[in-house]
Amino acid sequence: MGIDAVNLGHIDLNLLVHLDALLRERSVTRAAVRVGIGQSAMSHNLARLRELFGDELLTRGPDGLRPTPRALTLLEPVQTMLAQVEALVSRDQTFDPATAVRTFRFGLPDSMEILIMPALLARMREVAPGIHLRLYNIDPSRLLDDLDADEMDLAIGYEPLQEGQFHHKRRKLFTETFLCMFNAEKTGIMPPITLDDYVRLPHVLTSLRPGRSARGFVDDALQKLGLRRSVALTTQRFLTVPSLVAHAPVIVTMGSRLARRFSAELGLSLSPPPVELNEITVSLLWHGSYDHDPAHAWLRDQVAELVAEM
Repeated sequence: MGIDAVNLGHIDLNLLVHLDALLRERSVTRAAVRVGIGQSAMSHNLARLRELFGDELLTRGPDGLRPTPRALTLLEPVQTMLAQVEALVSRDQTFDPATAVRTFRFGLPDSMEILIMPALLARMREVAPGIHLRLYNIDPSRLLDDLDADEMDLAIGYEPLQEGQFHHKRRKLFTETFLCMFNAEKTGIMPPITLDDYVRLPHVLTSLRPGRSARGFVDDALQKLGLRRSVALTTQRFLTVPSLVAHAPVIVTMGSRLARRFSAELGLSLSPPPVELNEITVSLLWHGSYDHDPAHAWLRDQVAELVAEM
């Protein structure tokens, strides 16, 4: 179906920019600041938007402006459309990494920061010195929401994640197996670790989900055997794990890539887990509005190539 240019010509498409700001900020004052106009002008544009869509769009509540159901259905298509327009008019479709100047916001756990970012940073300085990487921690339960809100350009996460929609794009990077890591001298055991020792020793648990109970995939595997472990410490930061394990009679079960690196650096012992653990998939995620952005696609390829070389 063709575009009705006559009817479309009667619409001020800049109103959609203001609608996006209003739905993001849920405040006329903050939306006005976001797009660089006065508050009265934004109020006038809200009235025009209400007339255009035949809906109140935003209603006043005790905690500020609230979007109507109609407004909530507009949020994603408006943001996607604006991102596509921006890509058309402001981004060079013949992207040249050597001259490009751009910031990419990455959401990822610190385990992936340790594994991937040193090589990616080195690659960027060599072939794309104008690319700036800004890294953020992630909450897996909010990851897709953060992509929808344009809080980050790319994310790296452990599956399983939330069930996404069509616009949530994923690219498998690798699958990870697990190893147990411990200080043989502190624990008084040598690899391979037995199931009895595995249950007897206190564990360090890494969990990216704040405020959740100290439970992970290891607990699920042990439960199938009618067993339980003791968790001495739970942390969101993988980076602290090798120091914790090196100085205390504890054990950690973690991804084999990081475990091998940490054990080599600190002289820690490694052992296959004495319980059956499924492999875990690590994926690259992004919003579909960036799917055809040449700079974004180039960076995704760089990450995938570097991971394949690891």
